[in-house]
Amino acid sequence: MNMEQLRELLLSFPGVTEEEPFGPEVVVYKVMRKMFALVDYDSVPPTMNLKCDPDRALDLRDVHEAIMPGWHMNKRHWNTLDLDGSLRGALVTELVRHSYDLVVSALPRRVREKLA
Repeated sequence: MNMEQLRELLLSFPGVTEEEPFGPEVVVYKVMRKMFALVDYDSVPPTMNLKCDPDRALDLRDVHEAIMPGWHMNKRHWNTLDLDGSLRGALVTELVRHSYDLVVSALPRRVREKLA
């Protein structure tokens, strides 16, 4: 998955916005003003922070060298992915969806209904 495909994936979910609240080096993707992904497209390799179920986060870190505790985030709930090509595109897509779904599930019901 290249970076343009990643960007298109992140923007494909309902209610998503793309912002740079921390400056141009990190792009933040939010659903209804709640972060679900942060991407540093310019780092080598590019990196992405995604929200993750805590138990699953630990399992992913054990299995994949390119998945680490979330950099500058709550390490219990966030992972950082090195987008160095070692992670299959299907896994990256699944983890992006998982992060989005976790954030949406915590939104009030009336807000979730607007996204459906």
